[in-house]
Amino acid sequence: MELAYTPEQQAFRAEVRAWMAAHVPPEPLKTLEGREGYDQHVAWERTLASGNWGMVTWPEAYGGRGLDLIRWLIFEEEYWRAGAPLRANQNGIFLLGPTIMEYGTDEQKARFLTPMAKGEVMWAQAWSEPNAGSDMAAIRSRAMRDGDDYVISGQKTWSSRAAFADWCFGLFRTEEWSQRHKGLSFILLPLDSPGVTIRPIRQLHGETGFAEIFFDEVRVPVANRIAGEGEGWAVAMATAGFERGLMLRSPARFQMAAKRLVELYRTHADTAAPGAREAVLQAWTDAEAYALNTYQVAATVMAGGHIGAEASLNKIFWSELDRALHRTAMSLLGAAAELRTLPGCEANAWLEGYIFSLSGPIYAGSNEIQRNIIAERLLGLPRKGAG
Repeated sequence: MELAYTPEQQAFRAEVRAWMAAHVPPEPLKTLEGREGYDQHVAWERTLASGNWGMVTWPEAYGGRGLDLIRWLIFEEEYWRAGAPLRANQNGIFLLGPTIMEYGTDEQKARFLTPMAKGEVMWAQAWSEPNAGSDMAAIRSRAMRDGDDYVISGQKTWSSRAAFADWCFGLFRTEEWSQRHKGLSFILLPLDSPGVTIRPIRQLHGETGFAEIFFDEVRVPVANRIAGEGEGWAVAMATAGFERGLMLRSPARFQMAAKRLVELYRTHADTAAPGAREAVLQAWTDAEAYALNTYQVAATVMAGGHIGAEASLNKIFWSELDRALHRTAMSLLGAAAELRTLPGCEANAWLEGYIFSLSGPIYAGSNEIQRNIIAERLLGLPRKGAG
């Protein structure tokens, strides 16, 4: 199957390709998960904004271009084709931004979206807690009402980008004795607020892409709550749908990785283990299948449809594709690839990508939880222990 594009879409592709050719840094930036590299990526966000490419699907009033999802997919294809840097503000533009667009007030949209699109404010995700990871309904951090403020106490962990970000969005329990999904509210707060302590979490490679956040009676205006008090679960599930579904992992990311994998196989075919060729072909086929499915989902949304529990299927597919793709690459490179740390060495990017891919089945809701969602909501199977 081959997709066909209109002349207008082809002209848009040419525009994106030309801009990327003129602006993408000639050398890779340092890792996004270290301070120096993070700052470089923030600078890239602002370069994107200078060309009005911060988030092309958003309305022009909020720093976007008002384009449809098909053009967004075209933009992503050219973005990854050009080897452009990862997005430092992906928590904001891909997750929080669409959530504010759907649930926020006009004042909140005006306040938060444009600085997000311009790369002026970087966002962290503050959902997981020590005893509430994939099971977000177990959240215990509290936000107690005091006049026009909430007073927040508690702890978040594995907070993406929190080591360096400016603001975070999270779920907090605003009804003290509430249980599970009830009594939660979705609140935004600046990470330099008095009472906030951030402790970076070092990963296998020594960098700090995550952090713990401690809240000690942090005062946050009620105006920073998205939707009504106690309605946070519905808002968070919409955000999770964006994370697992259409926008966080565009198919171009995996198509370009699969193309690089094919080239890697051609280089190492003589020493490749039995079955390597089939693994490469499977990765390439799965990347193409994911792209075609995403175009179908985009067309459905543009026609007025919504992404529901199907997002869990999507999340399992792209996370396991990413892991299989990088596992195959590491097999082709051989065990010595783990020792190759020379500047510009081909194995460096594959190794870093492999390490990151291992987290794919965990973040955005563990794949075990996603399989439960699929079983119950798509297949109609009974819950364990249900009579």
